[in-house]
Order: sequence, then C-alpha cells, then structure tokens
Amino acid sequence: MRRFLKSLLTGVLVPCALLAGAASAADIQQRTLRFPYANNKGHPQDLGVQKFAEIVAAKSGGKITVKSYPGGQLGPDLPTVSAMQGGTMDMTVMNASLLAGNVKEMAVFDFPLLFRNGREVDAVADGAVGRKLLDKLPERGLVGLTYWELGFRHFHGSKRPIRTADDMKGLKMRVIPTPIYVDFMNATGANAVPMPYTETYTALENRTVDGMGNPLLNILYGKFYEVNKYLTIANYMHNLQAVIVSKKLWDKLSEDERTIIRDAANEAAVYQRRVAREEDAKALEQLKAQGMIVNELPPEELAKLGEIAKPVIAKYSKDIGEELVKELYAEIEKVRAKP
Repeated sequence: MRRFLKSLLTGVLVPCALLAGAASAADIQQRTLRFPYANNKGHPQDLGVQKFAEIVAAKSGGKITVKSYPGGQLGPDLPTVSAMQGGTMDMTVMNASLLAGNVKEMAVFDFPLLFRNGREVDAVADGAVGRKLLDKLPERGLVGLTYWELGFRHFHGSKRPIRTADDMKGLKMRVIPTPIYVDFMNATGANAVPMPYTETYTALENRTVDGMGNPLLNILYGKFYEVNKYLTIANYMHNLQAVIVSKKLWDKLSEDERTIIRDAANEAAVYQRRVAREEDAKALEQLKAQGMIVNELPPEELAKLGEIAKPVIAKYSKDIGEELVKELYAEIEKVRAKP
C-alpha cells in the first residue's frame, strides 16, 4: 500500500512540477493592467472583462492581474483612448466605430441597417475585413485584439412613441459622437445631439434630449426605463466592440505576455458574444416588466429608414474606400447565401 501511494503521488506531482517549471520558464512579469469601460457591472461587456481577467490570471500563473473599472469610472471612451495612446491607460473595450477618428475605415461599422443577425456580424468580425481594420490601429498608438458584442440598437424616448419613420422628425436624439450617426439621425428629420454614453442618463432625465438609440441590454443595465417610457424595436444599427491595448504597453510586453493577452481576449470573445446574445433575448420582457411601452417598427417603415440611409452610406463610402465597402458587403452576402 505504501508503495502504491508513493507511485500515485509521484504520478500527480511530477506533471504539476513540469507545468510549474514551464510557467516559470516563460517570460512573464508581475503586472496589473487597468481596464476601464462604459457599461455597468453585470452587463455582458463587464462579464466579458471578468472572463478575460480570469483567463489572463490562469494563463500567467497569477502574475498578470486585470483590474476592471466599469461604469465609466475613469471617464468616457474617447478620453480613455487618448490616455492609452499616451501610455497612461492600458486597455479598454468600446464601440469600434468610435475609433474612426484614428482609423477612418472603422466608420464602416456605423452603416445603418448593415447587419441582420449575429451570423453576419461574426463573419465580418472574424473575417478579413475585421482583421484588416484592427491591423491599422498600431500606427495610431493602439493594438486591436478582437471584437466583442454590444448588439442591435433600438429607439427609446420620453416624448412620444416612434411607430413610423416620420415620427423621428423634430425629436432631439442623442447619438454616438461619430459623423455617420449624426448625419443619419439628422437625415431622419430628428436633431442629432452627439454625447458620450456616460452623460446620457442625466440628459434624458433633464429632458435635454428626447431620446436615443441603444441595445436592449444597455437600456436595461443603464436603467433608462426610469427616464424613458417608449421603446421601439428597430435593429437599425449594430455595435461591434473593439478590444484594444495601448501600444506603449504592448511594446513593453514579452512575446509570452502578448500571447497570453491575445489568446485570452479571443477566448473571452466567444463567451462574451454568447452571453450578450442570450441576455439580449431575455431583456425585452424585463423592460416590459419595468413599464416600458413597446412598439416594433414595421418592415415598410424600416425600409424607409433604409432609403434615408442610402445617401449617408454613399457619402461615407467614398471617404472610407469603396473597395473596402464592397469587400464588407461581399462577406455579408456570403453568409446570406448559406441556408
């Protein structure tokens, strides 16, 4: 029995010792990475960051710690990007199109009515176009790792229900501070008010704006149902989120550390997208339970928004590059052609 126990312990301890030796042999330093983001705790964006932190800790043997700052604690998205470029912030996840000020081609993700479902989104995010855009970031002081999911946007507001495209006219609508959002919203006859996400609840509460567009989960976790009565299901835009790292930090990392962070972001992406879509499917009933009055924009009215969007898309296609836009739509059409 003594001999058996000795052999059993040897069989367990030797592989563990080998793994420990492999970890110690890797070029990994003790580090703490600061990771701020806009959404609140419990939101799939937050859950993705927590999963990323778990994977990084496991892969690094506990040497690399990811410290999260949810709810815009360290400021809005664009100042965070500037801080990353300056080397005073490490990482973030944000709407990819907000990076258009650094890489103009990222604005393609703002095209209205671009995607119909998650399959199309993933094909672009994980395909040649998605990678091509991330690969443009290093020259702007950023490193793109992967894309996570925020979801399709819908209209919500306090003034009146939006049942037709014409109902947009005259409304003061907060938009993401990017040119395509501004132009599209103005084209509907609404008055676009560009504003950081972190300022929107107060603006809606004070009636500085009448409404905005958001994924269902943002409406739920941001508690916008407290200040907005009406919700219109529209799927009029989709938000891919880019997970990005400061290049100044990236250049200091060893290849082993880079591999850990890159792989962890990709593994967390699979989890984060799944959770975001599962939770989105439940959110509508939760918002109804909170008292929101829900309408769905009919197909013919959504088609009107599509017509309104065409001049905006044509305008920005020239600036973004028509070849890239063609490549993007070709990737989407490949998915649509499959049963």
